[in-house]
Amino acid sequence: MVQIFVVEDELLIRQNIRGIVENLPAPYAFCGEASDGEMALSMMQELMPDILLTDIRMPFLDGFELIRHARAMMPWLKVIILSGFDEFEYAQKAISLGVDQYLLKPIRPADLIKAIERIIAWTTPRDAVVVGT
Repeated sequence: MVQIFVVEDELLIRQNIRGIVENLPAPYAFCGEASDGEMALSMMQELMPDILLTDIRMPFLDGFELIRHARAMMPWLKVIILSGFDEFEYAQKAISLGVDQYLLKPIRPADLIKAIERIIAWTTPRDAVVVGT
């Protein structure tokens, strides 16, 4: 199963994204959600998801810091940023962190599904990731 974790501070947006993910067919599975980056990081340490869907601007730990910390723990992690900001600086930072997709809010379900399917098609299985080489 491809485990997907959602991080979004706005409840209605988070519920909408969760609904999209929960309705994806196998091999995709919703594994958890958080309203801020700090909470997400502690939950992700336990759940070890394959895909992170995250906002950028959030309380306590923003999306960029979350990505940095999460990727250090989970080198296989694929990341899709969901942002309300179409700013070049954000896109540059996302590229520097190796983000797989950058989607602008409001998120259209078809766009999110396509982004998830695209990054999984490009993915090396988690078992094949070699750490520390």
